[in-house]
Parts: sequence; structure tokens; C-alpha cells
Amino acid sequence: MKKILLFSTVSVLALLFSSCDNNEVKDFSKEGAIETVMAVDHLDAKHDIITTTHNVWINNMLSKKIVRKDTIPALGMSTQIAENNEGETKNVVLAKEYEIYITVK
Repeated sequence: MKKILLFSTVSVLALLFSSCDNNEVKDFSKEGAIETVMAVDHLDAKHDIITTTHNVWINNMLSKKIVRKDTIPALGMSTQIAENNEGETKNVVLAKEYEIYITVK
């Protein structure tokens, strides 16, 4: 009984973790939809630019495109270890990235 319970638990956890890896929508109905794309580009050491694009789809046609750009504070720099194709590693300095969370109501 314990082996069956353990196997079931491991199977459910494996299924949950495999489905959480990629939540990106590759295809959607354009009969009536709003597609939102967000990007953060590094302007300089102190500023980033956040670009939000909303595409409004009606009857499979792009009805309206709304683009908004804002300047936001940069998060600074971080040091990470990078590896090239030959397997050589070195420390590189990279701009820190924002995490983007979207709440839909």
C-alpha cells in the first residue's frame, strides 16, 4: 500500500511540475481577443524602458494596436558566470532583469 501511495504521489508531482514550466500561449482565437506583450530594454546604467503593447483582435483582424513606453529605474548590475561553446567560463557583468507579473480580472 505504501509503494502505491508513494508512486501515485511522485506521479502527480511530476505531472504538476512538468506542466508549470511553460505557460506561454502559442496560438489563440482572434475572433475577439486582446493580446498583450511586455518587454524591458536597458537604456543606460540608471534607466530601463518598459514597452507594453496591446493588440486588439476582432473577427480575425487586428482592430487596434496600443503601444505605451515608460522609463523606469534600472535595477543595477550583477555578476554571473558565463560559459561559451568550448566550455570555458568567466565572470561577466549583466544588467539585472525585472520579473513581470500580470493580473487579469
